[in-house]
Amino acid sequence: MERTVMVTETARPTLAEVARRAGVSTATASRVLNRSAKVSAAALARVESAVTELGYVRHRAHHAHNVPGRAAGAIAVVVFEDMIHYQSDLFYSRLLLGVERALQSADRELVVLTASRRSQRPTLVRYLCGGHVDGILLVGPWGGDALPRLIQAAGVPVVSVGRFSGAGDIPSVDADNHGGAVLAVRHLLNSGRRAIGTIAGPPDMAVGADRLAGYRRAISEADTPVPVREAVAYGDFTVASGEHALLRLLDLRPDLDAVFAASDLMAAGALRALHRLGISVPDGVAVIGFDDDAVARRTRPQLSTVRQPVEEMGERAVAELLAAPVSGAGADGVTGAESGERVVMATQLLLRESG
Repeated sequence: MERTVMVTETARPTLAEVARRAGVSTATASRVLNRSAKVSAAALARVESAVTELGYVRHRAHHAHNVPGRAAGAIAVVVFEDMIHYQSDLFYSRLLLGVERALQSADRELVVLTASRRSQRPTLVRYLCGGHVDGILLVGPWGGDALPRLIQAAGVPVVSVGRFSGAGDIPSVDADNHGGAVLAVRHLLNSGRRAIGTIAGPPDMAVGADRLAGYRRAISEADTPVPVREAVAYGDFTVASGEHALLRLLDLRPDLDAVFAASDLMAAGALRALHRLGISVPDGVAVIGFDDDAVARRTRPQLSTVRQPVEEMGERAVAELLAAPVSGAGADGVTGAESGERVVMATQLLLRESG
């Protein structure tokens, strides 16, 4: 069952925040508050001072994930995307379908949160670290390493879906964006295309950078009598941006005979622009997208694309999250999920009518 939670600004300070203010581990702060073990007088004073300054009040039921044998019963998926893209991009619904499928057998509830990429998110941190969830999947660029570091400090298992800067050493599950782009462009080259442009995603997003790097690798390694020159225009993974980018590519390469677009939505925009200009596909310009979104089967002609296993990525991310080992307490009592591997899932080139 999916449950969408609205987090308000009235959330109370968490034990993790007390620990950070006092400069001790979460486990040490817990020992001070529970009087369960001796701690140094200095640590005791700092924790009690932090409790007073923050107005912290314990709610034991909120910290179920720290109590052996108990669980909050929920996994949070946090999507860092504006609401328009979140609702219009089928990637997220496909991913959540896979997550929900995996959670059904684990008897866990799904909590979906959305957050702006640019917000400071103190309330989000309080909620995620406050014992409400047993694990967290981060989706989309959250910016910096503060958020995953705070989550780890609170002892909550966390996995990233996708590769993002600032992820640090947290486990991640991603599609082979680089390899998929190489497959697409090499197919265009082997089909005899030589003026191949790309509509790249935002350069500050890892998925956009990886797919652009794959395009550039295939172009640079092309075994042709005359070197193939690259032509790059950028979009933001929307249909409209794909239309505009196609026009920029034609300005750069009037002899354009193929386009690799870093998303199916941008490829659909390119098809729309080519149709408006009277350029046939694939005879005049071949087009290949990326994602295997539902839109790829609705375009005319149907869109060739690179399939990324989105639902399977959601299932694998949950498996990594639930299987994440929790390290034993160290010298200062800190616990948390250990550093995880980066899982990269294979992509597949699907040839339809457009290229």
